[in-house]
Amino acid sequence: MIGRSGNPTLKESTFNRPDQFSGLNAMTIGGTVNKAFITLIILVGSAFSTWMLYFDGSNVVPMAIGGAIIGFILALIVSFVPKASPYLVPVYAIAEGMFLGAISAQYETVYHGITLQASLLTMGVFFALLLAYKTKLIKATENFKLGVIAATGGIALVYLLSIVLGWFGVQIPYLHESTPLGIGISVVIVIVAALNLVLDFDFIERGAERGAPKYMEWYGAFGLMVTLVWLYLEMLRLLAKIASRD
Repeated sequence: MIGRSGNPTLKESTFNRPDQFSGLNAMTIGGTVNKAFITLIILVGSAFSTWMLYFDGSNVVPMAIGGAIIGFILALIVSFVPKASPYLVPVYAIAEGMFLGAISAQYETVYHGITLQASLLTMGVFFALLLAYKTKLIKATENFKLGVIAATGGIALVYLLSIVLGWFGVQIPYLHESTPLGIGISVVIVIVAALNLVLDFDFIERGAERGAPKYMEWYGAFGLMVTLVWLYLEMLRLLAKIASRD
């Protein structure tokens, strides 16, 4: 059985379709890594372009909003129609890059150097967890998966509640504050986001073992990118909270 992933874009049912396991032109870990690298390059290029526009004085708010909306719609489509991954994932990377570029530039304006720190920390966590997973220091057991999935779902519900309450001018205590407890909450969220990488590694590895179709390499790369984007944003929030106390 393919392991569960806390990442909603990587779900076990994706591999339970009778038309996928022909054994020809199958998904590989190497191929998924290549697709993930391509997706990352596209995302970074899009983010850098938006970043440059921001510091050239352009209004990038429409790009940020548009990128977020388009990225969300494309994520839903890819999640339900994995066969569309090779065509939609690069577009998703462009849209998500527009959003990240605008958000990162705004953070950078307030806290100089924060985006580089967040990027390096995100990559450091990625490679550390990849090494821990490959050396079996961390194993994606069923209990581990269920725990991460539950924590991820809880965080998602809290964020959704925060958005809804925000429409009525109500803020959830400590969630967005720079108090020690607020910083502690961000640390916990960063840890949960990071642990989702382990589930993603496991999911991709098991998908390759099952001989999933070649297009699933794009799907796996997409799911991995979703987790990395979330981890990066949480790193930004955490570092901003810490910096605001100085």
